[in-house]
Formats: sequence, C-alpha cells, structure tokens
Amino acid sequence: MANFLLVYHGGPGMPETQEEGARVLKAWNRWFADLGDAVVDGGNPATRTKRLSAAGAVSDDSAGPSGYSVIRADSIEEAVQKAKGCPVLDSHGASVQVVETIAAM
Repeated sequence: MANFLLVYHGGPGMPETQEEGARVLKAWNRWFADLGDAVVDGGNPATRTKRLSAAGAVSDDSAGPSGYSVIRADSIEEAVQKAKGCPVLDSHGASVQVVETIAAM
C-alpha cells in the first residue's frame, strides 16, 4: 500500500453559520468513516499560500490549495475512487488532486 496526498482546490470556504458548520462536519465525518483505516491523516483546511522561486522571489499564490488529507490505497486508481466521495467536490468548481507519495525518509 502507498500513501496518497489529496490536495483540495476551491470549495465554499469556512461555514458562515453553526448549522452550516454542523452540516459540513457531518459530511466530512461520514466520508472519513466510509474510508475507515485508509485515512492516514484527515488533514486540515488551508488559507494563504505563498510561492517561492529558485531566484528567491516570493509572491502570493491565489491558486493555492484549500486543504489536504492523506489516505492509503493499493493503487492510484483506488485512491482516485476513494477521493470521489470527498465532500469538497459538492462545491461547484472544486477539485481534488490525487498525488502518490514515495516513502523516501
């Protein structure tokens, strides 16, 4: 089995009401429960992103990720299937990158 980084882009942002927050949390908890022990790290939302170049330039990156999780799967195809249930995909225009990680350290 390998670990896969799920990088979220887009989504609704932070919930504006307690009710909306409860609904969002319930959806994530249900998805994580469905994934079971495939969840390595449930992750967190992300906010501001900076991009650094090899020359040392630093700039804001408005296309940065909105969050991440780490899951375990037998193949990238299996990880993609697992990612299809991610609640972030309920938001119009949101996407999930599935990245296979290599255990190098």
